Amino acid sequence: MTRLGESDVLVAIVDWSCSSRAPDEDRRGRCPAPNMMATSNPMVTYVKVVLIVLLLAALSVEARAQQKRLPIIDMHMHARTAHHYGPNPGPLCAPVEKMPTWDPARPFGETLEKAEPLCKKPVHPATTDAEVLGQTMAVMKRHNIIGMLGGKPDLVAKWVGAAPGRFIAGLDFRLDRDGGTASAGGDSKGFEALSPQAMRELHRKGSFSVLGEVLNQYGGIAPDDPRMEPYWALAEELDIPVGIHLGPGGPGEFYLGNKSYRARLQSALTMEEVLVRHPKLRVDLMHAGYPMLDDLLALLFSHPQVYVEVSMLVNVEPRAGFYRYLKAIVDAGYGERVMFGSDQMVWPGIIEPGIDAIQKAPFLSVRQKRDIFYNNAARFLRLSPKEIARHHAM
Repeated sequence: MTRLGESDVLVAIVDWSCSSRAPDEDRRGRCPAPNMMATSNPMVTYVKVVLIVLLLAALSVEARAQQKRLPIIDMHMHARTAHHYGPNPGPLCAPVEKMPTWDPARPFGETLEKAEPLCKKPVHPATTDAEVLGQTMAVMKRHNIIGMLGGKPDLVAKWVGAAPGRFIAGLDFRLDRDGGTASAGGDSKGFEALSPQAMRELHRKGSFSVLGEVLNQYGGIAPDDPRMEPYWALAEELDIPVGIHLGPGGPGEFYLGNKSYRARLQSALTMEEVLVRHPKLRVDLMHAGYPMLDDLLALLFSHPQVYVEVSMLVNVEPRAGFYRYLKAIVDAGYGERVMFGSDQMVWPGIIEPGIDAIQKAPFLSVRQKRDIFYNNAARFLRLSPKEIARHHAM
């Protein structure tokens, strides 16, 4: 084997350094002429390659570190108590590897309990209120996340107070049940929805700046239901951005007791009459109308003010299905209207798989990833230059 001397290493380093300089620098005599650098030792070439690889690796590490420091806006977070979804909400898959199959000879819930796990590494829920907040905050600090936080006003205020500057206060809302309740849970007997007047007062006091998540789909209530008209009018009048759930619930939602749930209400086109009546309304379709792609593309084409966020698709849906959906949206020209979301609820562990899915999407450019992580949401929310600068300095 040919031995490599110190002079050969020096030649390799200088030669590599000179090859990376601009031609005008060489002409000033800072680098020797190519013939002066010639060497017959084949190990020199090897060292040059190794040095370049090491430098590129270092630059790659630095680029990833800088990427981590850049802020992310999560447009779908919730302030929740640990038992919001019952005493034992069970794990989530992030992502699901296969969907359940059911023989209706026995109850669907029993089938789910006895079925094989839908993934190899399920994400378990936080078990106490302190853990829900603490684990959520740990991920947010690790990735410099600013979250749009839906929930009940008192709990949202508690979370906002615990982490000043980390949250944008939202307001969960339903017509038929407790506003912070998804699916069939919660007590609907004698329930009265928050009135438009009370919502106006909460907004005046600064209790929320985004009306979201609007969860009426779980109650089988379409966006253009006449009962929603005064709320849409209020949001348009006060220029309150809205986030509305238009997408899937849990698999087999109807058969788990939510008798009002209908899959057809996942369609983005259910928002069209609302947009026609309220053209100045800023709307974010939470869950992006998944999986009704053609309906979504039709709405985005006809109503350029509409944005989407991809929570539960980005982290829980099978990765291939999510990539197919997202790529179709981007390929159709709507990459600047897609926003990141996690919908972490009581499972803070699903936030990072969602970030990973965007970072690894092979069809997205670096710019498109930054748009999804931050720029599009900043535009939708109309963040000021001062707010944007603060987020980047966190």
